[in-house]
Amino acid sequence: MNASPKTPKDVVLQKDVLYFKLWNTCSGRKLCMMQTWLLSLIFTGSARLMENLNLFTDGSRMDSLWSLRIRVAGGGLTIYNMNLMDSGMYQCLAENDNGVIYASAELKVVASPPDFSKNPVKKTTLIRRGGEAIIECRPHASPRASYSWRRGNEFLKDSKRRTISEDGTLRIANVSKSDAGRYTCVAKNPFGTSSSSGTLVVKEPTKITVPPLSMDATVGESIVLPCEVSKDSTLYPVFKWFFNGKLIDFSRHDHFGMIGVSSSGDLMIRNVQLKHSGKYVCMVHTAVDSVSAAADLIVRGPPGAPVGVLVGDVTDRTAQVSWGPGPDNHSPVTLYIVQARTPFSIGWQAVKTVPDSVPGQMTLATAVNLNPWVDYEFRVAAINNVGVGEPSVPSKPVRTKAAGPEVAPANVSGGGGSRGELVIVWEPVPEELQNGEKFGYVVAFRPLGTTTWKQSVLASADASRYIYKNDTFQPLTQFEVKVGVYNEIGEGPFSPVVIVYSADEEPSVAPPRVWARSLSASEIEVFWEPVHQSGSKGWITGYEVQWLEDGSPESDAERVRVPESSVIITGLKGSTLYLISVRAHNSAGTGPSSTPISITTKKPPPSQPPGNIEWNLTNSKVFLNWEHVKAMDNESEVTGYKVVYRQNWHRGNSIVETNRTSVELQLPSEEDLLVQIKTLSDGGDGSSSGPIRIPKMSSLNSRGYFSSDASKMAHVHGVVFLILSWLFS
Repeated sequence: MNASPKTPKDVVLQKDVLYFKLWNTCSGRKLCMMQTWLLSLIFTGSARLMENLNLFTDGSRMDSLWSLRIRVAGGGLTIYNMNLMDSGMYQCLAENDNGVIYASAELKVVASPPDFSKNPVKKTTLIRRGGEAIIECRPHASPRASYSWRRGNEFLKDSKRRTISEDGTLRIANVSKSDAGRYTCVAKNPFGTSSSSGTLVVKEPTKITVPPLSMDATVGESIVLPCEVSKDSTLYPVFKWFFNGKLIDFSRHDHFGMIGVSSSGDLMIRNVQLKHSGKYVCMVHTAVDSVSAAADLIVRGPPGAPVGVLVGDVTDRTAQVSWGPGPDNHSPVTLYIVQARTPFSIGWQAVKTVPDSVPGQMTLATAVNLNPWVDYEFRVAAINNVGVGEPSVPSKPVRTKAAGPEVAPANVSGGGGSRGELVIVWEPVPEELQNGEKFGYVVAFRPLGTTTWKQSVLASADASRYIYKNDTFQPLTQFEVKVGVYNEIGEGPFSPVVIVYSADEEPSVAPPRVWARSLSASEIEVFWEPVHQSGSKGWITGYEVQWLEDGSPESDAERVRVPESSVIITGLKGSTLYLISVRAHNSAGTGPSSTPISITTKKPPPSQPPGNIEWNLTNSKVFLNWEHVKAMDNESEVTGYKVVYRQNWHRGNSIVETNRTSVELQLPSEEDLLVQIKTLSDGGDGSSSGPIRIPKMSSLNSRGYFSSDASKMAHVHGVVFLILSWLFS
C-alpha cells in the first residue's frame, strides 16, 4: 500500500500561510493496511484563520462525527484502521474576511501479498570461514510482511550466531563449514505467503603467508618485496600494491614491476631511488575477502647538499668556511669536503683544510694554502657510507688579502737582437701568483766576471722582454742575468742566474758564388757556395734567397730563408726572366747580397690535352691509344705522356709514364677503373684529359672511344659535363 499526496503550492493571504500535508505513522515505511495515518493541516499565520477550517473528502464535508475511524480536530485529520475504502481526495479549506484558501492530497491504499519476483534472495552467497554471512530478504508486500528462515526443512531461531532482523535479513556470525547449505526466506502478510531460496557457500579464508618485510636499500639497487598467500583452491586472488597510500600504476612507473605466479604478487623495484622510501602495502582481493600486509622501505643514498655556505675571517692565505648540514638520506655523514674555484682554476678543486679531515659532526673548517689577492668561491660536499653527495650552492665570492710576491719568473733566457743589444726574455708570473696590485719586474744583469749588478724596473705585470742597448760591449758578450718581482706590498724573489749572450753582428761576407737551373715553367733550383765562418764577423745561421722578375721594382721581390745551401723556388711564371741573389743572415740581421744572377723559366707545358682516346678491354687488360699532342710555338715540346689511373673507390693514384701514344694497363675484376692522360714536357705536366671510366668486365670484351671534343668542358650552373661513350661488341 502506498500514499501519493499532492503537495500544494504555498498560499499567502496577507501574512497567513497554510500548508496541508499527509503524514505516515508507519515508521517511515509505505502506507500499510490496518495502520494509523495522520492527515494533518499545518498552518502558520494568525489565529483568526484557524477558527474557520473545514475538511472535505471527495467533495463532502467532514466533521468529528463523520466516521468512528476518522478524527478531525485542531486543523488535523486522523484515520484509524486504514482500509481500501479510505482511498480518495482529501481537501482542507480555510476562509476569513480576506478570502478563501485550500489544499488537497490524494490517498491511495494498496494491498498485496509478498512478492519475490523483482527482488529474490541472492542465488549464491560466498563467505569465508570465520566471517559474517548476511543474506537479505526484500520481497514487495503491502502491508509489511513478517519473516522467517529455514535451512532445508528446519526453521531457524535466533541464537548467538544467527539473528533475523525486522526487515528479514539473516545474519550468521563466525561462519563455519557446517553453515554451508541452502537457505529459504518465508514472507507472510494478511494477503498471502511467499518464499525465496539461496545457497551459502563457505570458502577457506585467504592468508598472506609470506608478507613484505621492512628493509633498507641503497640507491641504485634492485629489490623485491614478497607477497605470497594461501587461499581456497577455487578462488583467484588479485594483487594490488600501494605506495604511501596511493595505488601503484605499473604501466606508468618504470621503476616498479610485479612478478610471481597465481599465489604470489611480489613487487620489484628497479634502480631504487631516494624518492622510493616509504610505506608499501600489498593488498590481496578474492571473491570472499581482502587481506593486506605492509612494510616500510628505507632507501639509503649519498647525502644531500649542505646549505648556507658562508665565508669569514679571510686572510692572505686562509678563509673560514661554515655551512649547515643537508639531509643524510638515512646514512650518517662521515666526512665533508671543501672545494674552491677561482677565475684561474679549471673547475672546482678540493682545498686543504684545518682540520685536514672534516668529520661529519663538524660544520666549520678553515681553508689554508690559498693564494693572496685572488677571488675565491667555496662549496661543500658531504660523504657517507653510500658515496659522495651533491655539492652545495657556491658561496659569494671573497678575495684574500694581498701579500708580497713569492714566485719568480720562469725560463729566463735571451740573446739575439741587433748589434749592441742585450735581449732578456722570461715567462710572466701568472696573475693568480702576483699576490697583489702594482705588480712588476726587476731585471738585473752584469758582464760575466764583474761584481756590480745593473737593474731596470718594468712596471707592467705583462712584461716578458727587456732590451738593454750599449754600443760599447762586443758582440756575443756573456752576461749574468736574473729577473725579480715586486708588488705594492714589497719585493719578491729573483730567478736563478743564467748566462745570456749579447747580440751578434750581421754577417760581413756574401756567398762567393751563386748559380741556378730552370726545372720547369714554374720552378727554378738555386745553389750557392756557403760563406766560411772564419771569414765573417757574425755567426752565420742561414741564408736568405731573393728573386724578382726582371724590370720589376725592388719592393716586388720575394724572399725565403733556409739553413741549407740550395733551394727550389716554385710558383713562377713560364718563359720569364728572374733576377736571383743570396745573402747570409743571423740573429743580428742579414749580410751583404751576392751579385744577382739571371735565369729564365722554361716555356709553359702544352695547353692541349691528349684527345681521341680509344680503349680496348680484353679479359683483364686495357689497351689505351690517343693522338699525339703538338705543342704551340710558345709552349714546351712534348717529351712524353703520363697516364694516371686508380680504382673507382680507392684514393691512391698509380702513374705510368711513356714516350709513346699508347699504354697497356691491368684492369681489376671487381671495380671500375678511372683514367686520365696528360702531356710531359720540359715546362712540366700539361693539361689533363677528362676522366675516363672503364667498367669492370672480366668475362666480356668491350671497346670505348673518348673524343677530343668531348674533353671540352661545358659549364652550366657550375656543373661540368663530360661526354663519354663506349661500344660493346
